Amino acid sequence: MSKPIIAIVGRPNVGKSTLFNKIAGKRISIVEDTPGVTRDRIFADGEWCGKTFTMIDTGGIEPYSKDIILEQMRMQAELAIDMAHVIIFMTDIRDGMTAADQEVCTMLQKSGKPIVLAVNKVDTPGEPPLDFYEFYNLGLGDPIAISSLHKMGVGDVLDECVKHFPTAEEEEEDDTIKIAIVGKPNAGKSSLVNKLLGENRVIVSNIAGTTRDSIDTLYERDGEKYTLIDTAGIRRKAKVTDSLERYSVIRSYSAVERCDVCLIMIDATEGISEQDAKIAGYAHDEGKASIICVNKWDLVEKDNSSVNEFTREIHEKLSFMTYAPILFISAQTGQRLDKIFEMVTYVTNQNSMRLQTGVLNDCLAEATMRVQPPSDKGKRLKLYYMTQVSVKPPTFVIFVNDQELAHFSYIRYIENCIRDAFNLKATPLKFIVRERSKESQ
Repeated sequence: MSKPIIAIVGRPNVGKSTLFNKIAGKRISIVEDTPGVTRDRIFADGEWCGKTFTMIDTGGIEPYSKDIILEQMRMQAELAIDMAHVIIFMTDIRDGMTAADQEVCTMLQKSGKPIVLAVNKVDTPGEPPLDFYEFYNLGLGDPIAISSLHKMGVGDVLDECVKHFPTAEEEEEDDTIKIAIVGKPNAGKSSLVNKLLGENRVIVSNIAGTTRDSIDTLYERDGEKYTLIDTAGIRRKAKVTDSLERYSVIRSYSAVERCDVCLIMIDATEGISEQDAKIAGYAHDEGKASIICVNKWDLVEKDNSSVNEFTREIHEKLSFMTYAPILFISAQTGQRLDKIFEMVTYVTNQNSMRLQTGVLNDCLAEATMRVQPPSDKGKRLKLYYMTQVSVKPPTFVIFVNDQELAHFSYIRYIENCIRDAFNLKATPLKFIVRERSKESQ
């Protein structure tokens, strides 16, 4: 289940970024007393009342401005609104309710999303000033008096937001293999989906995704059911700007959170970008089975070493994900697309692998015999035993005598031994090191 999304919107200079930073717990957005400083939205995770969510901080909306930068800011804010489950509409008590506030309010109401109205810069506790009550005229229900600078009333705003989060029942689970096609804009995500669905597939239905502009397509192939999550909703006819490209990352994050397998699309004509690395890194951190699909391979001038050179580049720039299989494909011509579902089944099985404690500890004993555990100041690391506690990804707990002696390089050695012993070559593995209690030692 993906995290709910909260978009913080409003006119320039009403305190959106300050509120964003207070909730996030750190100074992420640049905050200056100048309208238009936040020109593209930034996102971060937050938590309230045990519920996690993703926040988007947007640039200010100027409904009537013809300035190119302000128009771009407005467009990006509209994209954030489109994605959000809940919208925090920020206004400013010092300016009062302005005509621009009314225009922004109309735009938000058209979205049909739940709106929490926050009147900012009410910096004194107690009864708010009389000007506060004019915000009732916006027709959004009870406004909430806050001071984002002093963090007053922020909890009340989050309480209201949490009420509108989707419930587990609303995001019902199914037993299909969910495949998220992720990557930067114009990497060929939609082309891949269209080609796959157009080649003797039985389309069952189209289901609205939990993230707007993310379309889930349920279909069957060779008796197996899959759900394809297409995140290509950010493309524009004009050249995609850097800010819009960064914006697409959050769509990919939401898709990664609720999928079983990630197809990480890389444009062979452009190479591996920083954004590709960010998306792949998120899939790795979430423990998702992943396949790196190098698309548009038909457009690349090749020689006998092209595949090896591109593979080497992938392993250098995505060094944390050397386990992920690599497919060189063309969504346009259909080159090697028949391999995708065979590979999906393979990495899904690897990601769901469960190993018995007995054979795990046999492997651990052999590994420690081959390479002695490290020692420090005369004290040697002892690895007592290991057990698997979960799957997706396979997660192991190793009990030791002293956590500080368990250097990551030695744990990486143990990981490699397990990969070799059980042929776990295509899935992330997670290791948790725990110190056994003194009594049991």
